[in-house]
Amino acid sequence: MKDLTFLLQNIDTIILGICLCVGFALKQAFTWFNNKYIPITMLCMGTIIAIVTNLGNVNAAVILGGMISGLASTGLYEMLRNLINIDGKSDTEGE
Repeated sequence: MKDLTFLLQNIDTIILGICLCVGFALKQAFTWFNNKYIPITMLCMGTIIAIVTNLGNVNAAVILGGMISGLASTGLYEMLRNLINIDGKSDTEGE
């Protein structure tokens, strides 16, 4: 198995937190917003936030960091949901 720790070094906690909150709000506020679109939405949002916060110094590392942070927010949400069993679903339901 390859070592993916270099990806963790690119996570921006501010972007992760913003994407986590926005993703949660989307999920709660809009019943028509399909869950399968949340990861791509957070990927795009994380990328845009990273670019805006690093204007004048945008490079591939900045873009990658935004993408990883946005996607990590969806994983963090799922982990927290499973930890506190927020919606009564078990880990095996829906598979």
